Amino acid sequence: MPGTQRIEIDGFRIYVLHILAELDPQAADNVDAVIYGHSHQPKIETKNGTLFFNPGSAGPRRFGLPITVGRVTAEHGKLRAEIVELSVEHHRRSIRRRR
Repeated sequence: MPGTQRIEIDGFRIYVLHILAELDPQAADNVDAVIYGHSHQPKIETKNGTLFFNPGSAGPRRFGLPITVGRVTAEHGKLRAEIVELSVEHHRRSIRRRR
């Protein structure tokens, strides 16, 4: 898998990379969103009209951060990001029941 990927979905240009600090500003020119990870810290912000989105981490809890996933939807010609926190207690109970 490449370290970065520039994709287009339904006309929206999205730049995906792991570490935001490694973002090449020129490579991210003219994109609607930058999606990144690495820090496991969920975050949604807009800079100069571009959505910057870190969905967090759905894996084991790390650094006392919530366990989250992200959802990006298109509404009225704009991207909208949402962070969804997962319930760890419910997940553990479900695993125990299956054994």
